[in-house]
Amino acid sequence: TFLVYNCLGSICVDAGFWTKAESIWQKALVYCEYNFGKVHPNTFISMSNVASIYQQQGQLEKAEVLGKETLKLKKEVFGECHPETLISMSTLAQIYQQQGQLENAETLGKETLNLRKKVFKECHPEILTSMSILAQIYLQQGQLKKAEMLEEETLKLQKEVLGKYHPHTLISMRTLAYIYQQQGQLEKAEMLGGETLKLKKKMFGECHPDTLISMSTLAQIYQQQGQLEKAEALGKETLRLKKEVLGEHHLETLISMTILAHIYQQQGQLEEAEMLEKEALKLKKEVFGEHHPHTLTSMSLLAYVYLQQKQLEQAEMLEKETLKLKKEVLGECHPCTLISMSILAQTYQQQGQLERAEMLGKETLKLRKEVLGESDPNTLKSVSFLAQVYKQQGQLEKAEVLETSWGGSSLLVSERARDDADVKQ
Repeated sequence: TFLVYNCLGSICVDAGFWTKAESIWQKALVYCEYNFGKVHPNTFISMSNVASIYQQQGQLEKAEVLGKETLKLKKEVFGECHPETLISMSTLAQIYQQQGQLENAETLGKETLNLRKKVFKECHPEILTSMSILAQIYLQQGQLKKAEMLEEETLKLQKEVLGKYHPHTLISMRTLAYIYQQQGQLEKAEMLGGETLKLKKKMFGECHPDTLISMSTLAQIYQQQGQLEKAEALGKETLRLKKEVLGEHHLETLISMTILAHIYQQQGQLEEAEMLEKEALKLKKEVFGEHHPHTLTSMSLLAYVYLQQKQLEQAEMLEKETLKLKKEVLGECHPCTLISMSILAQTYQQQGQLERAEMLGKETLKLRKEVLGESDPNTLKSVSFLAQVYKQQGQLEKAEVLETSWGGSSLLVSERARDDADVKQ
């Protein structure tokens, strides 16, 4: 009976029927605890399965509780270095990542990778899985160079060991495309993102959750390239399918709502952007709470929409709150925190609070140079913004010196035109 439950649940997961898989694996867990007891290997498998399916459906508190319990029992029965224990460590690291507990995620992810390197031979699939998970954690922390280097290495090894069509290889392709996109390497991102989506549709079908994630990534790449009609069409289709397949409250559905709201904002469809992002923010607060990185993303984008609508008091209040929370949750130097600093500085500028705008603009530029580098598009936007503030203050010499030292204002992208919203996947 256990084997039947296990196989049926796995089939449902592979087909993307996560709710059915949850029901089947919960029955399997009850069966195993009753027939085998709490510390039997079959019970451990069922506990891991249920924790994993909670995680995939965005039920993160449930996933964390069960994941911790499973890991504790496996360490007691098998020891720290047993492959089954390492699977539970890896799962718990991913749960922490999704919850926004990034320090915990990084610590546990590194520990799992180091132990797997001791236990398995070089290039073992389990080692590659840990490398990919750690790269995703670096990505969410804003450590983009680290993420790129590790994911490129992982993908190269996965293609050699697992083959191009393996699900883990496809996940790494999608992650690397997203890393390229975040760094502004848009040609690379589009090529890899398009290839990944094509392969996933062929392997899994259009409605599989993994396919839908790649559709979201490609929509964001189109958006960043300025192909806004393409981005909107793909964004709408992805959101519709995610609502049907995953439900309205699933993390991936909420991410797609924010992506589409951001596209509307860039197109100047500000009422549509405001309505959709308000809905996304409400749902994210219900599902994840106020301090989760995805909630903070929605707060930041909504504040930027208010700024564009000239609702300056609302924009200032919301962005101040967002910036405070981002500093607490992500740290002062995280790229997403710097975006909020930039938006708040723009709000001060439009309110005529030019001294405040100058001070915050200087601080943002300094941190962006340190964190992102001098040639990053967002660093250049900060240069352009600060030059504009100097001009408004009548400090024309300062503005000229700043623009000249950065290659002239004609080479800079206007910060007021658009700041990249921190839509994270």
